[in-house]
Amino acid sequence: MSMSMYHASAPVFARALKQVKHLLEKTAAHAAEKKIDESVFLTGRLSPDMFPLSRQVQIATDFARGTVARLSGHEPPAWDDKEASFADLIARVDRAIAAVGEVKPAAIDGSESRSITRPIRGQPHTFDGQAFLMTYALPNFWFHSTMVYAILRSMGVGLGKGDWIGPLN
Repeated sequence: MSMSMYHASAPVFARALKQVKHLLEKTAAHAAEKKIDESVFLTGRLSPDMFPLSRQVQIATDFARGTVARLSGHEPPAWDDKEASFADLIARVDRAIAAVGEVKPAAIDGSESRSITRPIRGQPHTFDGQAFLMTYALPNFWFHSTMVYAILRSMGVGLGKGDWIGPLN
């Protein structure tokens, strides 16, 4: 039995975004409890040449909502990247979850051969839908959403594997 493009994308993004939201909520509570200014976490990064936490969240949400939109044959609307608090980032994740949830299975299923062109390092690159999802969009989404966990964990937030993986249902 083959897996549909919809089931390989939208529910996967939605589930992972819920865990990113959980990480942000847990960190906001940690910051409040320890009386640490939120900006310490929002600007945290693993290395000086990497994006900070807030940008990692923005990119992860952009990949999730952008991928399902493009697989369904649409270009996603641009979002401003001006989140300055945990509440702002959590609201952005909620918006992304809603955007992913609005795309119906019929709009994505059958998109395996849809032509999708994206700029990569300043140059246009054209994928078929399946390659776009499997070799570009999902790896980028997982990278940036995993960085959220890694940055927060490296900053001493009490997170474990279960916080990242979430409920197994």
